[in-house]
Amino acid sequence: MDRDTELQLIDELLAIKAEKTFFLDETVARSPVEHYTSQDRFDQERAQIFRKLPMMVAHASEIANPGDFIRRDLAGLPLLITRDKAGNVNALLNACRHRGTRLVDDEAGCKHRFTCPYHAWTYANSGELLAAPHFDQGFTGLKKSDLGLTRLACQERFGFIWVSAEGGLDLDDFIGPLAEELDALHMDDLIVTHQDLPEHAANWKILVEGGIEAYHFKVAHRTTIGPHFEDNLSSYRMFGAHMRSILMRTSMAKLAPETRETWRLRDHAQVLYTLFPGASLLVQSDHISWIQSEPIGPGRTRLRLSTLAPKAEAENAEHWQRNHQITRTTLDEDFVIGESMQSTLESGANTHMLFGRFEGALDAFNRTVDAHLTPTGPQAVAAE
Repeated sequence: MDRDTELQLIDELLAIKAEKTFFLDETVARSPVEHYTSQDRFDQERAQIFRKLPMMVAHASEIANPGDFIRRDLAGLPLLITRDKAGNVNALLNACRHRGTRLVDDEAGCKHRFTCPYHAWTYANSGELLAAPHFDQGFTGLKKSDLGLTRLACQERFGFIWVSAEGGLDLDDFIGPLAEELDALHMDDLIVTHQDLPEHAANWKILVEGGIEAYHFKVAHRTTIGPHFEDNLSSYRMFGAHMRSILMRTSMAKLAPETRETWRLRDHAQVLYTLFPGASLLVQSDHISWIQSEPIGPGRTRLRLSTLAPKAEAENAEHWQRNHQITRTTLDEDFVIGESMQSTLESGANTHMLFGRFEGALDAFNRTVDAHLTPTGPQAVAAE
């Protein structure tokens, strides 16, 4: 972000603290419980959101070299992400065009060709069908050129690989005014040092919501990061469907006015970019944590938790391991509570989630979800 914005955000939080109040929305809000438990609702979200919108499926460092590949899942689709000999990134469906066998079982590796384990149909890592035994005799009238792996829209930007399963991939339009701030993070100069893949018995929205309010910090994180943050002091802004949240550390209140020129937001706050629908970038003082939600069902979510560190400092393994573990421990505290919430929602104990005025980010997030499921789409929310 630009320097003026950075200082304005610090000033805003310091003013809220000085006034002994909170960052408040106009009204209390509610979200129906069935939005977190209904199979029909989940199916709509998968079809209208996760298959239509651009999704961050990998960091570029995970396939840094020609021939590198990784496997991913996107809204139930098996993906094969490759970097071909020209250096281009490809998003392909990991299913042979003959009988649908999964082409690649390895999670990651380096190959320039993939051969189906069933009948040895062989594909280039850019997707073209190169060879198939007895093809001319057995598949009269068909052309190999028409039987390449199914290709999805794919783009490399902001240090990540973005894929859209069914919709378009105009990242300028999708990211909008946040593009400059994401560019300024120089995430193409980062590398994945650690990555975990936990699964939790909670709806994906519950897990996202846990990161965009500070009301719980002094309670849920009282023995971990809670002492380092102010009580319920955070702010948020919407950028179309996306959100930027600022969670104030206790160190911010100690900033001296005469040192204003040296103030740096990420040293005294956690800056959280929630990129709709399920990606979160937690910007910390010297690294970024990437949290990616992969919804499996109404009450189950797979997460991809990655620590992104500067390439030039990647060899400082002990430091990044320690930071990754701190983040993982803190997030696990949220996720365990999320599972507890899911269990009571499914019991029918409540009919609605209740969001206080200082939890306005949760309401804004849920209204964005709702807008993407309506026939008119998200224009109303994006215009706010």
